[in-house]
Order: sequence, then structure tokens, then C-alpha cells
Amino acid sequence: MSPRFVWSVACRVEGSCSLTSRGLSVGPQQTVDPTAAAAESKLVQKFRGRSTRSLSSSEREEIAAAVQDKPKIDLEINFDYNSADISTKSLPSVQALGRALTNNDLKGSTFVVAGHTDAAGGDAYNQDLSERRADAIKRYLVDKYGINGTDLVTVGYGKSKLKDPSQPLAEVNRRVQVVNMENKTTASNAAK
Repeated sequence: MSPRFVWSVACRVEGSCSLTSRGLSVGPQQTVDPTAAAAESKLVQKFRGRSTRSLSSSEREEIAAAVQDKPKIDLEINFDYNSADISTKSLPSVQALGRALTNNDLKGSTFVVAGHTDAAGGDAYNQDLSERRADAIKRYLVDKYGINGTDLVTVGYGKSKLKDPSQPLAEVNRRVQVVNMENKTTASNAAK
């Protein structure tokens, strides 16, 4: 069983943020069904290197199902209303993520970068906006930190997966979520 990293994002009032590893999770581990692990690895390989806008609705749901029980990082990467630009306020979180993903323990791992919107606007518009948000984070990480673009699988969910459904227009719903799909050992074994 491969260890999993657990991260936390700490943001202070003045806007400085840091992403820290709280260590490896090596406590009681669930037994992994080899068939399920192979299917998940195959799924990850299927989407590596695909553009966000090439994913069908059913493929987006496949990814959502695969990440459902995995540890997630809801970064404090908020976007202005109707924007896919990384805000100045959110830049420290993205930079902390970039530093974390360049760590030798995480290099070569595959991450899902999922964009979300609030519930204002139509389905098609929000789908496009969420994809642009995920792409903006990926582009920044590739350009500024040299992360291999194929290690970042981007997907947009529009307004279909609100973080706070009781407040569908809240800023907290306009976010990017990052999920570690496989570590580099798994990735290199899948390539063999």
C-alpha cells in the first residue's frame, strides 16, 4: 500500500498562505483490490494529456467517481465573479501548491485539477468557465513551476458540484479542487 500525503492550506488575514504536508498517512490502511487499482490506473492513463474541453459529460462523471473517496485539497483559490483569472488574493495558494508539487515526493504523480463555479448563469456558460478556471491553474503551474502538463488532469464541473449547496451563489463555490490520483511509483508501474 502506498502512503498518502495529507496537506493543509493555511491562509492568514493579510493574505499570505502556505501549503504544508502534515506527513504521510501510514496508519491503518484499507486493503486495495488489485482489480480496482488496475482499473483506476487505466482510468488515469486514459485522461492524462487530454485537454479539458475534450472531456464528455460521462467522462467528467467517471473522474468524479474516481476521486470521490480520495483526499482532496480545496484550495483558497477563489475567482472573481465571471472570471477565470487567478486573483491576487489567491496567488499565494497557487504558489504554495506549485512548491508542493515540485517536491521530489510528489514529482511524477498525477493530480486532478477540478474547476467549479457558483450557480449563477446557465449550465453551458458555467461549464466553460469552470474548465477555464482549471486550465488557468494548470497553465500557471506548468509555466511557473515546470510541472509536466500530463501530470495535471483538468476537468470542469460547472455548477453541478457546489461546495455549499445551501448558498448556491456564495464565493466558496467558485473554487479549484486538487486530488492526488496516484503516486509516482504507481505512475511508473502503469507505464511499464
